[in-house]
Amino acid sequence: MRLYAVVAAGGFRRYATYRTATAAGVFTNTVFGFIVAYAYIALWDERPQLGGYDTAQALTYVWLGQALLMACAMMGGGFEDELAERIRTGDIAVDLYRPADLQLWWLAADLGRAAFHLLGRGVAPMFLGALAFDLALPGSLWTWPAFLVSVFLGLVVSFAVRFLVALSAFWLLDAAGAMRIASLAGLFFSGMLLPLNLFPGLLGEVARALPWSSLLQVPADVFLGRRTGWGLVEAYAFQGGWAVVLLLAGRLLQTAATRRVVVQGG
Repeated sequence: MRLYAVVAAGGFRRYATYRTATAAGVFTNTVFGFIVAYAYIALWDERPQLGGYDTAQALTYVWLGQALLMACAMMGGGFEDELAERIRTGDIAVDLYRPADLQLWWLAADLGRAAFHLLGRGVAPMFLGALAFDLALPGSLWTWPAFLVSVFLGLVVSFAVRFLVALSAFWLLDAAGAMRIASLAGLFFSGMLLPLNLFPGLLGEVARALPWSSLLQVPADVFLGRRTGWGLVEAYAFQGGWAVVLLLAGRLLQTAATRRVVVQGG
């Protein structure tokens, strides 16, 4: 485990070196946060309690989305580009023969990346949003650790989805198309564009049941106090269940890919 802790720390330091990019990212997230916030204000003025949120909760949802956008890689941009490229060039063969688990290695590195983005590009926009708008911040201190647990589970789900997409390069050779589709799905079905509670009928039920809802919708509902008691347990079970299923699927795909490399190498 010490190895993967070092990898996670390395992932954190790697992204911490890009200070100008981080500052630009904070600025971009904040600007988009203001644009979306005022659009939400206009919408909620016309439709109060839309989706079960009041205006303050809707605005809080906006800034949570900006805080988690890069951490959860809802639009991609994490490790998957590098991993897919290593598969395309054949460098992945070296990784598979190393005395370290491929999936755990990339998970640790991605968690380090996510931790930096959560602190570097998440806290500042959320703080500025709280200064500019009346947000529905938690009234109980216990909500904060409950929220962070939900965020962590969302990060694992996000990694597991992108790991599967990156491994598709073993068979597709170029995973760019698959990554683009996954990026669009993550942006839409995470609730980044609109809360999934606003999606009508069957579309809403399907969207809330998909793994991408673990990235924003579920953590946001925990933060807003809509998931307490047994509801909080159900939220964790939902996120944890998807994490286990997707990680196991990634493990199976990794095993199949390893056999493919061994056969071709032989």
